[in-house]
Amino acid sequence: MEQQLIEFLQTEVVLDDTPVERDTDLLLSGAVDSLGVIRVTQWVEDFTGQPVDPGDVTLENFQSVASIVTYVEAGQAA
Repeated sequence: MEQQLIEFLQTEVVLDDTPVERDTDLLLSGAVDSLGVIRVTQWVEDFTGQPVDPGDVTLENFQSVASIVTYVEAGQAA
């Protein structure tokens, strides 16, 4: 999932040439804007087949690829 998410971010979401790695701060760096967060949320829903609760779309859960992967893995384990 991690590599697929990085590829999606780099080709479809990131606003500039910011390289995306596991721990890149997607939000505070400005690489991803609010529309990008919506696109990432949709990607997560499509990837997992599960809806993302709007209350879960937080800086903690969507700040980096690593935090998104952790969020998805926690949701699948629950």
